[in-house]
Amino acid sequence: MKVLFQTRTNLYSAPGGDLIQIEKTKEYLEKLGISVDISLEFEPDLKDYDIVHLFNLMDPQDIYLQCVNAKKQNKKIVLSTIYGLYTEYEQKARGGFAQKVANFLSPYQIGYLKNAIRHYHENRFHKGVIRMMFRGYYGLMKDITKSVDVFLPNSISEMNRVASEFKLKNYKFEAVPNSIDKNIFDSSSIKNTNIFEQYKDCIVCAARIEGRKSTLNLIRAVKDTDYTLVLVGNESKNQKSYVEQVHAEAGKNVVFLGAIPHEELKELYRVAKVHALVSWMETPGLSSLEAAAMGCNIVVTKKGDTEEYFEDFAFYCEPDDVSTIKEAIDKAYSSPFKEELRNKILMNYTWEKAAEITLRGYNKALGNL
Repeated sequence: MKVLFQTRTNLYSAPGGDLIQIEKTKEYLEKLGISVDISLEFEPDLKDYDIVHLFNLMDPQDIYLQCVNAKKQNKKIVLSTIYGLYTEYEQKARGGFAQKVANFLSPYQIGYLKNAIRHYHENRFHKGVIRMMFRGYYGLMKDITKSVDVFLPNSISEMNRVASEFKLKNYKFEAVPNSIDKNIFDSSSIKNTNIFEQYKDCIVCAARIEGRKSTLNLIRAVKDTDYTLVLVGNESKNQKSYVEQVHAEAGKNVVFLGAIPHEELKELYRVAKVHALVSWMETPGLSSLEAAAMGCNIVVTKKGDTEEYFEDFAFYCEPDDVSTIKEAIDKAYSSPFKEELRNKILMNYTWEKAAEITLRGYNKALGNL
């Protein structure tokens, strides 16, 4: 079987979670004997491929053209949806003029404006963007979903959102989980020294510092406490005033490490007690899975698909309620780690498992199942 991965054209210049998903899925599918290529072109020749695998419905202007090309060449299409709107955040917590606009326009109208402006500034204005301007952001997404043979969401709850939003009927899907690399996040491999020993029993948050991650409320939750909060990740370039406020309110018990390699992140998780990711939307947050695999208790919100992954093993809070964040942290910090959570992750949320389910989706699209 030969598969072509296709997605947004700025995949490498603006890397995100979808890049990790694409590269890891490719790596582990190839271990199963599947031939995988990646192309960001709009109209590649598909004669050598059995399937076109599209990624990221949230950037429809690029994958729409790739989808049309696949249909023209009579290829089966599967889609990793990576679908999650930030409507609640935009309406309740964005702040400023943007929040006022979010309460006036629909989420898809906001997406329309954001995508059009971004493509203009990035000089990526192409016929897919022009098509979006006439068809609309939602309309373009809808057109893509009509052409998909098998959907590959990260959870059943994500599939339910997509099916509901785009009024899908008689669709086929396989829920391919967000995953960890168990070769890296292996709690049994012990080093004699740990470069993060000074942060032993800390609270860690591995995520971009931005409003959608509710970093400011997390900082407020640990203010005037004995906890050490270690923040790992880049700072949002588009929310400078928010980032400045984060630094202004951070006390001496807050440490900013910036982005660090996965190998080092593993060692930080090893000494940490709790990982807190109090976002407005997660599906479910790769860092939460990684931290749990290394023995951290998990604090998350119920926004998105976290409950489907973590069930009763996580400690839940509200992203806009500092008192609930503090309460969840207190409970997580004082509770013993449950090995059942680590076992659940290592059994169900690995790239090996994700590749197997993805291959099942391919066979379903080809009529082999």
